[in-house]
Amino acid sequence: MSRKAPEPVQVIKQRRDAALSALVHGVPYINFLGIEFERRGDELTALLPFDDKLIGNPLLPALHGGVTAAFLEVTAIIGLSWAIIWEDMESGALDPLALTPETLPRLPKTIDFTVDYLRTGLPRDAYARARVNRSGRRYASVHVEAWQDNRARLYAQATGHFLMPPRNG
Repeated sequence: MSRKAPEPVQVIKQRRDAALSALVHGVPYINFLGIEFERRGDELTALLPFDDKLIGNPLLPALHGGVTAAFLEVTAIIGLSWAIIWEDMESGALDPLALTPETLPRLPKTIDFTVDYLRTGLPRDAYARARVNRSGRRYASVHVEAWQDNRARLYAQATGHFLMPPRNG
């Protein structure tokens, strides 16, 4: 009996990147803000590229607090969704090639979201990472940290609780 040859790593990476792209580009507001995600294995880093439309106070200038909150919430939701999709892809329950914005699993719904503004968001690129503290069948808790030039110098952080969508199987 012959065994099937393993897929090349690059093919697997391309499928995973396509699944992440479908997840991110399925939400118009993410596209409007210009938020992108970089993947290293199962870890995601969100990037909010600077744009003049993101400025809230032109006298400072500073990023708008609503943009910062949206960036953190998007990072939490995509990070939580990616953790679920990643698990399903690894188990073989989900074919990443079949994922399109129309066929993606539903996104978690925000129950509450608390943002701590630690310092002024400067007119430059921002980064964020989400850490899923708990993810159950119905509920999840996520912590998000955002920084600009120095990972150790956060400009905002947030904690959110989410209602999980029903899962197949």
